Amino acid sequence: MIIEALIAVTFVAALVVFVAPDEVAGRLAAALSVLPVLGSLYMWSSYDAAGNALTGGSVAFETMVPWLELGGYTLHWHVGVDGISMPLVVMTTILTSLAIFSAWTPIDDRQSQFYGLFLFMEANLLGVFMALDFFVWFIFWEAVLVPMYFLIGIWGGPRRKYAAIKFFVYTNIASLVMFIGFAALVFGLGDSVSSFDLPAISRALRGGELGSLYGVSAETLKAVAFVAMFLGFAVKVPIVPFHTWLPDAHVEAPTPASVVLAGVLLKMGTYALLRFNFTMMPDQATAFAVPIAAVAVLSVIYGAILALAQQDLKRIVAYSSVSSMGYVILGLIAYNTYGVGGATFQMIAHGLISGLMFMGVGVIYNTTHTRMVGDMSGMADRMPVTTGIFVAGAFGYMGLPLMAGFAGEFFIFKGAFASTVHASMPLFTAASMFGIVIVAGYLLFAMQRTLFGPFRLDTDYEVTTAALHETVPMFVLLLCIIALGVDPGLFFRMIQDAVNPLVGGGLP
Repeated sequence: MIIEALIAVTFVAALVVFVAPDEVAGRLAAALSVLPVLGSLYMWSSYDAAGNALTGGSVAFETMVPWLELGGYTLHWHVGVDGISMPLVVMTTILTSLAIFSAWTPIDDRQSQFYGLFLFMEANLLGVFMALDFFVWFIFWEAVLVPMYFLIGIWGGPRRKYAAIKFFVYTNIASLVMFIGFAALVFGLGDSVSSFDLPAISRALRGGELGSLYGVSAETLKAVAFVAMFLGFAVKVPIVPFHTWLPDAHVEAPTPASVVLAGVLLKMGTYALLRFNFTMMPDQATAFAVPIAAVAVLSVIYGAILALAQQDLKRIVAYSSVSSMGYVILGLIAYNTYGVGGATFQMIAHGLISGLMFMGVGVIYNTTHTRMVGDMSGMADRMPVTTGIFVAGAFGYMGLPLMAGFAGEFFIFKGAFASTVHASMPLFTAASMFGIVIVAGYLLFAMQRTLFGPFRLDTDYEVTTAALHETVPMFVLLLCIIALGVDPGLFFRMIQDAVNPLVGGGLP
């Protein structure tokens, strides 16, 4: 019952913070956010499952209880974790807790509501990564949108309402498209399934139990459902051309919300793609290999080029996320152990690195009240600790060896070059590697302009060393990034064990 306890503690913490006075809300939220961290670390340390939860492998900390009957289908409270979801649960708790600590400076209005919504969002994020019944999963999936909408719309920048509405509309329409595609698959399975249990549905689909539906053949139905679900999840990732909501949301969102948006919410999309499209319908994934690989490369290159053209530091990091998610899609479509395993590892690596980068931008903005590259220079002289950690994070983004970003990209490239899903995969992989060069270009250019050289600031604010509650979360994230870079096996071994059943268990 530890999963139920973890989710319940987080929900209760959110309620407690909601009713707490503003004066203590930030400290109280930070203290309570440590409880989910401890719970997730305990789960990680005692994790003993094997295989993939959706293909018949054992599930750690599993609970399955009948809930209610709906249209002839039994809904269950079914939760559990395997080697794919366990690392994402740990990352979610750590990143959320550190984001709350970093929020003490920028959030000075309606604090109890802000931190309450933040913890409420964390509880639903944990549910997304641990639910194994579609309806339970979908409730958590949709509930995540509500707190993020308010976090952007209330505490965001000048165009916060526009960004919040755009975020909500894009992702909600995408969820509807995905829901229709998945429901069609379930109805097409007929009597093969009697519930919305994800492992049961996955095994039925992989076992060829799908039949025709309203005169539509099984193959056509599967192809249409695959595309609908892919498009629905692609908006959440996001990948080109569905990425336009992301820069607006990041720029207008308060920095702590940007940390979780980039670090965790985007991973909901890639996690769902892996769980639904690439686990349940591997034959369709292979059939659509070329267009998916092309979209992945387009996201890598186009996202990096857009970042190169930006002057706002937040927009630079936001477009970097579009580029990085392209690598995840490339690893998934490689469909071998290193490709899919590397894509999952990259979700963790990017979550930590992007969280660090957004925190760094936030600390600079808290002091200078500007994020524009042309408005400042020489920050390293006035903020040496912040600058040092920010530069280290940027090099992690560029793929510096012994950092998590390098390990993730290495696994993806190794798997993608060796992929046999299509003869053109080595060409797509080689093309995507140009993204690394562009990433290095815009990050080095931005750092050279803002952090180094003679000190200059086009505002009247005094630049001083950042507070400990701002730099310590960045330092902790940096330690996590280095730890995963030095020993990727901390997560990659369990990831690999869960990925092998999807791809036949062979290497690469």
